[in-house]
Amino acid sequence: MSVNLRVSGGTIYLPGGPVHADLLVDGEKVVGVVGHDTPVDAATDLDATGKVVLPGMIDVHVHTREPGLTHKEDIYTTTLQAAAGGVTTIFGMPNLIPPTTSVETLRAVFDLYQQKSIVDYNHNPAATLAEELVPMAAMGINAFKIYMVVDTGRTYPHPAGTGMHGHGDLLKAMDIIATTGKRFIIHPHDQSLMDYIEGEYLARGENTPQAYASAYAARNGVIWDTAIDVVLRLAEASGCPVHLAHIQTARSVAAIRRAKARGIDVTCEVNHWLPFLSTWDDVERLGPYALSYWVPDDGRQAVWEGLRDGTIDMFSSDHAPHTREEKEIGWTQMWSSHTGTPGIQYFYPLALDAVSKGQLTLERVVELMAWAPSRKFGLAGKKGALTPGHDADFVIADMSADWTISNDDVLSKIGWTCYDGRQVSAAIETTYVRGAEVFANGKVTGSPGQGKLATKSEVLV
Repeated sequence: MSVNLRVSGGTIYLPGGPVHADLLVDGEKVVGVVGHDTPVDAATDLDATGKVVLPGMIDVHVHTREPGLTHKEDIYTTTLQAAAGGVTTIFGMPNLIPPTTSVETLRAVFDLYQQKSIVDYNHNPAATLAEELVPMAAMGINAFKIYMVVDTGRTYPHPAGTGMHGHGDLLKAMDIIATTGKRFIIHPHDQSLMDYIEGEYLARGENTPQAYASAYAARNGVIWDTAIDVVLRLAEASGCPVHLAHIQTARSVAAIRRAKARGIDVTCEVNHWLPFLSTWDDVERLGPYALSYWVPDDGRQAVWEGLRDGTIDMFSSDHAPHTREEKEIGWTQMWSSHTGTPGIQYFYPLALDAVSKGQLTLERVVELMAWAPSRKFGLAGKKGALTPGHDADFVIADMSADWTISNDDVLSKIGWTCYDGRQVSAAIETTYVRGAEVFANGKVTGSPGQGKLATKSEVLV
């Protein structure tokens, strides 16, 4: 047998469990998993002795900021970070300028990915124009997205054209999306309750990071829980597969657990900031740089339990870069600050560090990072697993590499990470996408345009 690449000496994590074996790659595909002593004629032998060989992350929630907001980030710099962070497929989000709401805007975004992306990609257009949903579904997308939120005191990160709040509008969109077989990603948020809660804080002149954090977590997370209850009921009524972003309350985890037991097709995600950046100490220390959201201890405990028991399906970065200038205003005017935190470069290493700390098993991290996203977002049999026939998207990780995250190593345009100074005990050493190296020896080696559309659909352009 002759192959292009043999990854030798490592421990490969397969859906059936870890095996001490070698991974065989020919062209873009995994073609075999064989014993270390099995003779194979390989053009290249990549030594993974003492390391783990894992599927690359499929990150279904990524904000590239292109087009329209490239002072923050763009597709090229996003995928630089992806390659360095062991992410081999990204799904971009539609809160762009113009927002991705139509065949025309989706085609333009796909053209940008084709020119600039180092890793494989897809995109989640907004489901705000009913007449555009079926035509966009035929273009190879795997999901739609909507925000149940309107920004207070700013126009971004939830611009006009990406929001949907009326329950009838949501049900109509679900009815149409259900006919396409795609999944509907929803940012849950009860805007009416939030208007009242925010109004109380702002009327008192409380516009600090602490006030903002408290408002979004107010009354045990009521703005999240009520919205999630509505989404789950409408999903049941429509038969539409839904995916809930930003899970963070104990009641929400319990509601999703019950919905799954009733057979509702719901998946959900946890983003990098919850397990690693959501304590009150983070808010006090980092202020606007930590927000995203503050999660009280009971919510964080429930989420960790949901991660371990399978209620929570996957990790997604919610990579959301903003400039220092857009963050700094938040120290005194938090409702004017752009919220969200960058995360794609360091999420996989932080999750592997959680394995070293005994918080998750390595098998569970791989499930959250790769196996579940591939199954739930239309890529089963093509991506997400290191078994023959799948794309050879993999990382080699050292589980005993002690290092410190630093702003000096950030590949984002913004030049900062909320994890600056964080010590980590595991590292991504090498990343391959479809059998081609994109990161090795601390350097991104992939090129713009190397990525391809990640879909199993028949694509109409």
